[in-house]
Amino acid sequence: MLDPEWVYFRIPPSEMTFVTRIIEGYEYLGVVTALDGKTGMGFVRTTVDTAVMTKNILQSLPFPVTLITYEDALQHKKKMNPSLAKR
Repeated sequence: MLDPEWVYFRIPPSEMTFVTRIIEGYEYLGVVTALDGKTGMGFVRTTVDTAVMTKNILQSLPFPVTLITYEDALQHKKKMNPSLAKR
């Protein structure tokens, strides 16, 4: 399941490991998960307290980062797995 409080993003797919390591370097910030590694879509499991800092860090990285909404991430997940649309 996805959560509206998490931070969703799209990056160049080749940068997913880099993002994971950067976010892991900040203790207690969140956990990175790829939603669709082929398109570079992922999310950070954040809390209300860490979401703003996470967004700021992602946007300061030396490659394009697009923050996406929870709704966009949910739609993408449903496209990847049509059985979720029936729920």
